[in-house]
Amino acid sequence: MVEKGAANKKTSTFKTDPTLVKQLIENNISLQQKSVNLIISINDLVKKIDKLVNLFEEASKHIAEVSGEDTIKQLSSKLQELLDQNRDIAKGLILLEQYVRSKSGYRESGLRPLD
Repeated sequence: MVEKGAANKKTSTFKTDPTLVKQLIENNISLQQKSVNLIISINDLVKKIDKLVNLFEEASKHIAEVSGEDTIKQLSSKLQELLDQNRDIAKGLILLEQYVRSKSGYRESGLRPLD
């Protein structure tokens, strides 16, 4: 048989501080508000990504309808030329940055031009 004193001892060891409980409740509410804000932001992001995907789908349909194979090949070659130009510009900027740093005494950033 369980004594009444033993049961009272167990409950008395679990006394809680009212300020601690209040702070835990406030923190929990704050965390829930942040979670709601995060969910809303994620939903907005998903909607924007959906719009962007739809835009790309419409653009690809429009390109397929308007142009033939020759136009697509021309666009592809122009894009490739732009990529090559960007790569060359990036290499030049990195080399220029290394030169300026070496002349001014700053330590190098660790960037190297792509070969």
